[in-house]
Amino acid sequence: MITGFLMLCDPDYRKQLRLDEMDPATVPPELPAPVVPSAEGLTAAQVLWLIADHYGLDATDSAGVYAELSTLDEPVTVVVPDVDRAGPLHGSGEPARVVGEVLKPLAAVENLRLLAEVPRHLAPDLAGSLPSGAVQVIDLDEPEWADPDLIVLHAEAALSSQFGAPVLPITADPEARLDLAEAVGRRAGASHLVAELAVQCILMAPDGFEPADEQQLPSSVGEALDLHARRLGSDPGVLRSLLAPLALGPDDGMPVDLWVRLAGAVASRDMSAQLVNGMALAGPFVQPTERAEGRHLVRLAHPAIADEIRAGLPGLRGLQSRIAMSLLAAVPEQDWSKADPYVRDHIAGHALEAGLLHQLLTDPGLFVHADPTLLRAVIEAAAPEQLSAPVRTYMRTAPLLTRAMAPVPMRAALLETAFVEDGLPDYAAAVHRLGLKLPWQTLWSLPVAGVKAVTVGRLPQPDGEEAAPVAVLVVPEGTPGARPVGDGAAVIVHSLVHAALLSEVAPEQILRPVEDERSAAPLALSRGADYLRVWDRERREILTALISDTPLLGADLSPDGILLVATERGVKALRIQASSAETAS
Repeated sequence: MITGFLMLCDPDYRKQLRLDEMDPATVPPELPAPVVPSAEGLTAAQVLWLIADHYGLDATDSAGVYAELSTLDEPVTVVVPDVDRAGPLHGSGEPARVVGEVLKPLAAVENLRLLAEVPRHLAPDLAGSLPSGAVQVIDLDEPEWADPDLIVLHAEAALSSQFGAPVLPITADPEARLDLAEAVGRRAGASHLVAELAVQCILMAPDGFEPADEQQLPSSVGEALDLHARRLGSDPGVLRSLLAPLALGPDDGMPVDLWVRLAGAVASRDMSAQLVNGMALAGPFVQPTERAEGRHLVRLAHPAIADEIRAGLPGLRGLQSRIAMSLLAAVPEQDWSKADPYVRDHIAGHALEAGLLHQLLTDPGLFVHADPTLLRAVIEAAAPEQLSAPVRTYMRTAPLLTRAMAPVPMRAALLETAFVEDGLPDYAAAVHRLGLKLPWQTLWSLPVAGVKAVTVGRLPQPDGEEAAPVAVLVVPEGTPGARPVGDGAAVIVHSLVHAALLSEVAPEQILRPVEDERSAAPLALSRGADYLRVWDRERREILTALISDTPLLGADLSPDGILLVATERGVKALRIQASSAETAS
């Protein structure tokens, strides 16, 4: 219904439709097309900012978005479909957040018209927040909205070869087709989905179907599953086991080979033969889909099918445990870079529902290669007391990973630095063993507060030895390990290369780079509010960019390419790798 409405709102589609032959009451006026931020897979915040981006708003927070929408002169019409599919994770409560944090404030904007597709149980909450008469709830399962004639037309069209149905006695004969469509409609009641499934089951396996027997037609989604399985001589439990991995996974589906593998995990036996020979069994309830990267996946044809299957599965925690272990076994050589994208992006979701998340989140390789938006959502849904120190470091860094849409090498580099900052050197070292070309190596991190400035220098050595590179940190007087220099300031001298304080060194002993040295160095530094860029001076191209989750307080770059950075968290030194141009952000 919403798709048809949007087609009528789109100027290009309107040109293809015979509007003069339609009921005028069903044709929207010719106005600017509405913004349509589908909530599928998105958080409440992401849905709101899609709207803000569409209208080019300058707001910096959610309150500002609603305020600016209220000042727009143009008609503001927003259609939000698929709220039931909101969030990157099943059971995360994101649909309720979309309703409470986005739809309610949108509906309160006086010059805005809102059409939203929300889960039935959330509709009263949304409607109850608005003045009487300001909202209309359309529930197609309620008798007042029932349209038996439309259900019959739907079934008849689905049975017609004009819309792709095979030529059969029940589809080629108009009278037989209409009789069957009327029978489908009587059994389906108010549900278009049940009518659609009934027709697809017939067309997928017409042998053995008796049109005169209405008891072979379903009156619910669950009955459609069971009747179809029995008509094909199969146990309904086998069909539900086949579809269970799709019902327990994300709405956008999974690769067919993994579907076969996970169906076996659910059934605790090899199900490949059932799937290879059983597409007539599963076919009416699934549909192929293709991701942007060209991957071919299969998913359930409707979320209500997933709801029905999940409701009938015994021991969901145990099933998810078997699925998670099967996915883990599918990682080649336990190298996450070689894992199927579904495995590395969704194994954490299955592990969460299996109660195994804390056991899974011990491998830095998964932190680096998993989609950060999905992994962050899973971890946020876990109990905080289950989070280990490495996971807390990941969650601190996750906003950077998602904000920057960072490629894998940059994700690895940002996590490597965060592990060093948080005193987890073993995890930082493990990141370097992943075989990625990182743009830097974090040499050390010093948690010191209130840094006012940092600079690199050299400390002359006795007996003509080469001067040692050092870092000079200007900090508030009274900072442990610092030497007062007057005016409430003090100085900490630290090795630039090693994690070692040089408390015995006086600031006046330090030699600072002169301008000629800096200008002759192969690398150069530029700075923004929360990022630094390191340039190859000769080629005039960015080698890498470092973004920070806290404000930058100071930075310097040594002639040999060691970046010294001060943030509100402290000071750290990173050795820039000259061959890291491909990781530039």
